[in-house]
Amino acid sequence: MSEAGGGRGCGSSVPQRAPWSLVAATAAFCLVSATSVWTAGAAPMSREERQKLGNQVLEMFDHAYGNYMEHAYPADELMPLTCRGRVRGQEPSRGDVDDALGKFSLTLIDSLDTLVVLNKTKEFEDAVRKVLRDVNLDNDVVVSVFETNIRVLGGLLGGHSLAIMLKEKGEYMQWYNDELLQMAKQLGYKLLPAFNTTSGLPYPRINLKFGIRKPEARTGTETDTCTACAGTLILEFAALSRFTGATIFEEYARKALDFLWEKRQRSSNLVGVTINIHTGDWVRKDSGVGAGIDSYYEYLLKAYVLLGDDSFLERFNTHYDAIMRYISQPPLLLDVHIHKPMLNARTWMDALLAFFPGLQVLKGDIRPAIETHEMLYQVIKKHNFLPEAFTTDFRVHWAQHPLRPEFAESTYFLYKATGDPYYLEVGKTLIENLNKYARVPCGFAAMKDVRTGSHEDRMDSFFLAEMFKYLYLLFADKEDIIFDIEDYIFTTEAHLLPLWLSTTNQSISKKNTTSEYTELDDSNFDWTCPNTQILFPNDPLYAQSIREPLKNVVDKSCPRGIIRVREESFRSGAKPPLRARDFMATNPEHLEILKKMGVSLIHLKDGRVQLVQHAIQAASSIDAEDGLRFMQEMIELSSQQQKEQQLPPRAVQIVSHPFFGRVVLTAGPAQFGLDLSKHKETRGFVASSKPYNGCSELTNPEAVMGKIALIQRGQCMFAEKARNIQNAGAIGGIVIDDNEGSSSDTAPLFQMAGDGKDTDDIKIPMLFLFSKEGSIILDAIREYEEVEVLLSDKAKDRDPEMENEEQPSSENDSQSAEQITSSSQEVDLVDQESPEESSLNSQPESLSPADMDNAASVSPSEQISNPMENHETTSLDGECTDLDNQLQEQSETEEDSNPNVSWGKKVQPIDSILADWNEDIEAFEMMEKDEL
Repeated sequence: MSEAGGGRGCGSSVPQRAPWSLVAATAAFCLVSATSVWTAGAAPMSREERQKLGNQVLEMFDHAYGNYMEHAYPADELMPLTCRGRVRGQEPSRGDVDDALGKFSLTLIDSLDTLVVLNKTKEFEDAVRKVLRDVNLDNDVVVSVFETNIRVLGGLLGGHSLAIMLKEKGEYMQWYNDELLQMAKQLGYKLLPAFNTTSGLPYPRINLKFGIRKPEARTGTETDTCTACAGTLILEFAALSRFTGATIFEEYARKALDFLWEKRQRSSNLVGVTINIHTGDWVRKDSGVGAGIDSYYEYLLKAYVLLGDDSFLERFNTHYDAIMRYISQPPLLLDVHIHKPMLNARTWMDALLAFFPGLQVLKGDIRPAIETHEMLYQVIKKHNFLPEAFTTDFRVHWAQHPLRPEFAESTYFLYKATGDPYYLEVGKTLIENLNKYARVPCGFAAMKDVRTGSHEDRMDSFFLAEMFKYLYLLFADKEDIIFDIEDYIFTTEAHLLPLWLSTTNQSISKKNTTSEYTELDDSNFDWTCPNTQILFPNDPLYAQSIREPLKNVVDKSCPRGIIRVREESFRSGAKPPLRARDFMATNPEHLEILKKMGVSLIHLKDGRVQLVQHAIQAASSIDAEDGLRFMQEMIELSSQQQKEQQLPPRAVQIVSHPFFGRVVLTAGPAQFGLDLSKHKETRGFVASSKPYNGCSELTNPEAVMGKIALIQRGQCMFAEKARNIQNAGAIGGIVIDDNEGSSSDTAPLFQMAGDGKDTDDIKIPMLFLFSKEGSIILDAIREYEEVEVLLSDKAKDRDPEMENEEQPSSENDSQSAEQITSSSQEVDLVDQESPEESSLNSQPESLSPADMDNAASVSPSEQISNPMENHETTSLDGECTDLDNQLQEQSETEEDSNPNVSWGKKVQPIDSILADWNEDIEAFEMMEKDEL
C-alpha cells in the first residue's frame, strides 16, 4: 500500500483544485519536510547502526532471492522447506491462493524494482533479460485478475519505470527499448475481456490464453467479486495508458471505480466486501478496512495523487469520514454493517488492515495512525508476528502469518512522517524476528502457526516485492538510493510509478461525477499540506504521548471486551450494560434489560430457555450494540468448556546441522502419552522403526533405543504403536501419514486418539505429521543420516552457538457478516438460579438447520459440540486470561477397517462448527477466498 511522495508537514499550502504539477510537488515536499521532526522519547539511532541494519536487509534479500533463483526459477514461487519451485498443477491445490500463479515467473517479475531500490543494478539488468527471454504470458491457466494486475502488470510497469530511469543515467540498461512496457501492454489486453460485464466490474478470474466464457477458458461463470478486486486497478491501468497512449485501459478502470462509488450505501457512505458484478447488489454487507476492501480506499487517494483528478480525492474523503465515524474505535478498526454502521459485524480484525496507518500518513491523519500502529506492534511483540486475524482482546483468531509486509510498510511511512527513531527500533524488531523465526536454509518460510512457530512451505512473491523494499528504505539515507524515491508513487504491491505520468497523455475526461451522488462538505477535505507544528504542536514527545497509553493494551492489563459503549451514558447516570456472566433468567430486572436490548426469552418444551435478539427491536442503537455484545458473551460462555478440552497443535523442530532449529513442522497431538505442554520438551535423534508400521514388536530395538522413533500410520491403533516403540526403548514417537501427498497446508489438524482402553502406561510423547511434513524429515535422514529433532508444544529459540555458526554476519555489505440480515441471534439457556449453576454447554444437535445459523444451545446434560474456535473471545470473568483460540482440530481413531473414524463422536464439519453465527460463517468463507 502507500505513497512515497505524500504525507503532511510542509509549511506551504496548495490552493483548492490547484494544477496537479503543484499538488504533486507539494505532496512530495511534505513528507521530506516531516522527517526532521522526531520525538525525544526514543534515543536517536546512529548512522552506523542504521547502515548495519540496512546491510542486514540486503543480506536477507540475497538469501531469499538467491534461493528462489537457484532452486525455483522459472517457477512462480519458492517452496523454502523443500527447496523447490511451486508450479501450478504440480502441487496440491491451495484453492484461491493459487490463482496468483500463472506460470509467468511471478517472483522474478514482482522483484524487479526491488533490485533497483536495493542498489542491485547489475542483478536488475540480468533479471530483465531473463524476463524477456523466458516469461510467457500466453499460458492456458486461470488466474486472478486482481493478483495478476498488482503483481505482474505492476511489476512490469515498475521495472519499466526504473529501466528508463537507469538508461537516462547512462550507465546501465543502454540496450533497453521499452521491452517490459510491450509485455505489460500485451498482458493488459489479455485482462481486458474480464471487464465484459454490464456493470463494468471485472470478472474475478480470467484465462490468460482463452479469456472469458469460452469452454476451454474454464471461467466466466462467477457472479461475485470483492470490492478491492474491482477497485484496485486504476494505478496500473492508468499508468499503462499514460505510458503507451492507449486510453482503453484507464477508461475501463475508471468505469469500475465509478460503479463502486455509485453503489456505496448512501446513508453511511460505506461499501461492502463483495458485490455482484452483474446486478451491483452487495453480497456481503459488512464493511471495514481489511481484507476485501483495503486497497480500494488506498487507490482512490493515490489515483488523485498520480492523476490529479479531484473526484478521486472527494470520494476518498467521503469514505474516510465514514471510516473514522463508524469503523475506527481507536486503536481498533472493527467491521460494521453498511446499513447499520453503529453495529459491529465482528469482534476480530485481520492482518491486512495493518496497511491503514500508512494510508493515514498519506492522508495526513497522524494521531490515529500512531494509535493503530502501536496496537499492532504490541500484538507482534506478543506473538513475534501479526496473526492473520486476532480478537479485540488480542487473542489469536487465525494463527497463520504468510510474511505479510503491511506492518513494515506503515512503520516506514510513520517514520517518514515523524522522524521518530522509535520506528527504527520497530523495524529492527521485524528484522530480528524474520531471521530468528522465519529464516530457513532455502529462504524464508511463512508461519503456519504463530503460537507454535511451525512453518508452511511457502514464500509468497510479495515478500520480496514489498518487505525488503520498505525495510531497506526505513534505514537508508537519501544518498544510499541511486534515484529520488520521492519522484514515485507506491502501488499496493509497492511497485514504483513515476509522478510525471500525471502530465502525460491526458486524454481521459476528468468529469467530476462525485457531486452527482452526494453533497460534499469541503471543510472536511484536505487540499493542502499543513505545517508540521499542526501535527506536533511544539511538543517533541507528541508521538510518544499517543503511544504510551497503549503500551499495556495486549499483555499487562485485562483487556475489555470491545464493543461500543458510549461514555456519555455513564456520565448521565445510566447503569453499565448487563454482562452475560451476571445474567439470571429469574431476575425480573435482567429480563427488562434484555427486552430493552432487543433480546427476548422463549421457553422451550424441554425446559430450556432460548434467547433471541432482534436488533431492530432494541430501544436504541446503543442498546442494540449492548445486546449484540451480550449475545457474543453468552456464546463464548457456552463454548468455554469445549475450548478447555481442545489440544493445541505441537511442533517438531529440526535442530541438527544444517537446520539448527530453523525448520519447524506443524504436528498433531495425541490424547495419550507425555503432555508436552506440561513437561519439558523431548529432544533426540530420529530412527525408523522396523516394522515401519510399528504394529508388532520391533525387530531393531537397538536402532531406536534412546531415540525418537518414526512410524508409519496404518494397520493398527496409535496406542499400540506407542507401546511397541516404548518397549523398544524409544523416548518419543512420530507417526507419519501413509496418505501420500497429505499436508497440514490443506488438511485440518490431526489429533491421535487412544484405543478405548487405559493408556496411562504410555509415558512417551507421540506426535503426528502429515506425509509432506514427514517427508522433510525422511529426506533429511537420507542426506545427512544423523537428524536431531525437538518435540515441544511450541518452537524454541535456536541454540546461540549453532546460531553463531550458521547465521551470516549482519555486517556483510551486500550479502525478509453480512449485515445482521437475519437480524437475530439465538442462545438457549437452562432455567437457572445463577450462571454458576448452569454448565452452559452448547447443544446445537437439538436445533433445526434454520436455527443453526444464529443459535447456540445450552444444556446441562450435553457435552459441548461447538468449540467455536474461530469465534469471538472475550474475557468474561474479570481476570486476565491467556487462552488463545485453538486451531480447528480433527482427530481420528486409526483402524485398517475404518481409517476415518472420528475420535470424538461430536466432531462436526466446519459449517456446523461455525453455525452459531451466520455472519461469522460468511466472513470466514469469504476471508478464506481473500487469501487470509
